[in-house]
Amino acid sequence: MSAGRGGPQLIDLHFEQTPGVIASYVFDTGDGLTVVDPGPTSTLAALDTGLGGMGASVDDVRHVLLTHIHFDHAGAAGTLLARVPAARAYVHERGAPHLASPERLYASARQIYGEHMERLWGEMRPIDPARLTVLAGGETLALGSRAVQVTYTPGHASHHVTYQDGPDLYAGDVAGVRLSTAQTPRAPTPPPDIDLEVWRASVDTLRGQDAGRVHLAHFGSYEATGAHWDGLLAAMDTDAALVRAGLEAGQAYDAIAATFTAATLDALAAEDPALPARYEFACPPWMSVQGLMRYWQRRAARAQAGGA
Repeated sequence: MSAGRGGPQLIDLHFEQTPGVIASYVFDTGDGLTVVDPGPTSTLAALDTGLGGMGASVDDVRHVLLTHIHFDHAGAAGTLLARVPAARAYVHERGAPHLASPERLYASARQIYGEHMERLWGEMRPIDPARLTVLAGGETLALGSRAVQVTYTPGHASHHVTYQDGPDLYAGDVAGVRLSTAQTPRAPTPPPDIDLEVWRASVDTLRGQDAGRVHLAHFGSYEATGAHWDGLLAAMDTDAALVRAGLEAGQAYDAIAATFTAATLDALAAEDPALPARYEFACPPWMSVQGLMRYWQRRAARAQAGGA
C-alpha cells in the first residue's frame, strides 16, 4: 500500500466462516500499516489474506490500535506482535494489564464459552508491556503522516476508546452493531461492565466530533449522522426497558432471554430478512441479556445500599 491520505480498507475476518460479522480496518501511515482491532486469533488467517489482497502482508504492520480488549477485537494482538517485532499495540490503561497477563481474561471467557473457546477465539498471547502504548484518552498519536485522536468512550466496556483519523472514526462497539444501512444500530451489552449512563455520555461526545464516517467492527462503514446516534440510543433504551420489565415481573434469565431474543430478531427481520442469522453471530442476544440483567441488578443494589 502506498502512503497518503487514502481511506481505510475493511478486511472481513469471516468469523465462523460467516461474512459480514467481524471487520478489521487497515490504513497506511507512511510508516507502515495501522490495523484497528485485528480480531480474534481464530481469524488471523483471514487478516493475512486481506492484507495480501491489498498488496501488503502482516510484516508491514507497525501499529495495532485496540478499541478494547474483548476477544473479538483484540484476541489476535499478542500473536500478531509476536510475528512482527517492529509493531506495537495501543490500548486504554484499564485494559493494558490484561494484555500483558491475559490469564484472568481467558479464564473468564472460558466460563462463558466452555469447550467452544478455542474454536471461536483461539489463544490470546501476552504482550510485553514495553510494546504497549498505554492510553487515557485525549492523546494525539503521531503515526507516520497521520495524527490520530484518542477519545475515552466507556459504556460498552470501562476501557473502551475510539480513534479518529481525519474524517474517519473507528468506534469499536460503542457506536453499536449495524450490519447494513437498513438496520437500526443496536447496542451490544455483554457482561461484565455495561454502564448505560456513561455510554450515553460517550455517544454525546462522539456526536460532537467532526467525523464523516463511523467504522464498526460489527460491521462496516456508515455516515456519522445524527440518525445513526439517535437510532442507537433509542434501541438501547428499548432493550434495557424490556430486560428491566422482565426482572420487575420476577422472571428468570431463561424467560427474559427468550422474550428479548424474539423481539430483537423480529425487529431485525422487519428491517431486512437476512439480518437475524448474521446478527446472532455478531451480537448474540443472550449475551446482551446477561449484561443488561447485571446492569439493572447492580443499580438496584446501589440504590438499596444508598437508602439503607
